Amino acid sequence: MTDHAPGARQSPLDEGAVAVAPAKPWRTVVWDDPVNLMSYVSFVFRSYFGFTPERADELMLRVHSVGRAVVAEGSREAMELHVEAMHGYGLWATAEPEDQS
Repeated sequence: MTDHAPGARQSPLDEGAVAVAPAKPWRTVVWDDPVNLMSYVSFVFRSYFGFTPERADELMLRVHSVGRAVVAEGSREAMELHVEAMHGYGLWATAEPEDQS
């Protein structure tokens, strides 16, 4: 027997369910390489991610000057798909947890 009114919905926590913290976000990092032209990297960012030309150039310059740029954040699965796509374009990319630098 329950203490709830008929038809009332029970909270999942009522039955001793364990609350799980949401998964930590991941990010896609594109790395500098000695092969691809800066204009090509910017083109890839515009074409694949839909960045404006200004944002694509900003990220491309970060890749060029700092050696890497975070181009996307989200679930691990989504970031792995982005990494695969970047590899398809010939760019060096990795997925990493948000708390890694």
